[in-house]
Amino acid sequence: MEIQKEIQKETKNSQDTGPVFPDFDQNLKIQGISLKRGKTLTCQINLGLLCNQVCKHCHLSAGPDRREIMDLNTINQVIQFQKKIGCEVVDITGGAPEMNPHLPVLIEEMAGVTNILMLRSNLSALYDANDPALLDLLVKHRVTIVSSLPSLNLSQTDAQRGEGVFDKSIKALKQINDMGYGKKGSGLVLDLVSNPAGAFMPAPQATAEKRFRKVLKDKWGIVFNQLFTFANMPLGRFERWLKKKGNYDAYLNSLWKGFNPCTVDGLMCRHLISIAWDGYLYDCDFNLAARLPKGNLKTHVSEIEKIDFENQNIAVGNHCYACTAGSGFT
Repeated sequence: MEIQKEIQKETKNSQDTGPVFPDFDQNLKIQGISLKRGKTLTCQINLGLLCNQVCKHCHLSAGPDRREIMDLNTINQVIQFQKKIGCEVVDITGGAPEMNPHLPVLIEEMAGVTNILMLRSNLSALYDANDPALLDLLVKHRVTIVSSLPSLNLSQTDAQRGEGVFDKSIKALKQINDMGYGKKGSGLVLDLVSNPAGAFMPAPQATAEKRFRKVLKDKWGIVFNQLFTFANMPLGRFERWLKKKGNYDAYLNSLWKGFNPCTVDGLMCRHLISIAWDGYLYDCDFNLAARLPKGNLKTHVSEIEKIDFENQNIAVGNHCYACTAGSGFT
């Protein structure tokens, strides 16, 4: 109660028509919370902003017109970085990583230097790639597939991601199910991620997972391992949409109201290093979108000789409220 009174005191301005919440770093100070890096466990690699979709909620504003992709030289530098740091998890993301021609090289090299190798797919890109060799490579190295599926409703998904995306996503899920992904005892992990269709908080994760599991199984015979629900990040294309609709401040205010201090210890930025398509380091993929370099200091992956990130400060912005609202991005 005292904390809330202090926050209200810090932000009180009845004449202000702007945000009615404190900046995220200010909120942490008021709450007496220190946000610093722990041991780096995950190396997240953003292969570029090129994507086959133009999702309304995309924090990176990825799309078919983007030309930023990681070249082979940078990929080799990232591989050397992972050999030095020895992260337990390597998380490959985009854009649509399937559209980077060097993805097979990265998978082959990373498979031998990490315990868990993950590929984040929007599913339609995997379907459009129509690349049996890539699918065989994923199975060979037991790559965990993390698939984005915002809704079980065709019209909602297509409205958010583009016409025909839902149908392609279902076909892709059935295809990788046939290869063993998501099935008990296969060792091939298929996880799903769902974001809300608009400027509101996601459904409780356990409730959403139960519904997704039943509907996907009953309608299409599709199975998966886990489902994660996350709030939309007020960055990139989604930020522009919020501001166009005049909802940006209200959305940030709702995220602030949902701030859960219990999420801070488990935030992914404490144990993750994000590498952008150009090789520069960030505390997370969202800071990459916000162009906030790791610890507010621009550093290229090729410049790292010694891995000593523990207890370093983490760059923050008001978008961090999305990671700490409700169950958070943990």
